[in-house]
Amino acid sequence: MIFPTETKLRIMRLIESQPEVSQRELAKELGVSLGKVNYCLKALVEKGLVKAGNFQRSPNKGAYIYCLTPTGVQEKLSLTQEFLRHKVREYERIQVEIEQLRAEL
Repeated sequence: MIFPTETKLRIMRLIESQPEVSQRELAKELGVSLGKVNYCLKALVEKGLVKAGNFQRSPNKGAYIYCLTPTGVQEKLSLTQEFLRHKVREYERIQVEIEQLRAEL
């Protein structure tokens, strides 16, 4: 199962900060379909990056809590570093473009 790295990182960041987040809330926060979130979470669980478990005392037996596994924490760190490098390069390219546009004025 393959999905964009940015989506993977965003899901992992949200899970880490809000373990009780629902798939519906994840979908709304990410601006993607519920089906895509379900697909991505399933892939993260299969890869051993995320664990999902039911709330013990919740009246909503479909409620899950998500947490990053130690491998998931490492993967999130690697993705964050890669994403940051990419964004810095993008930022530097935009700065050059802005300077060129200013020079044209």
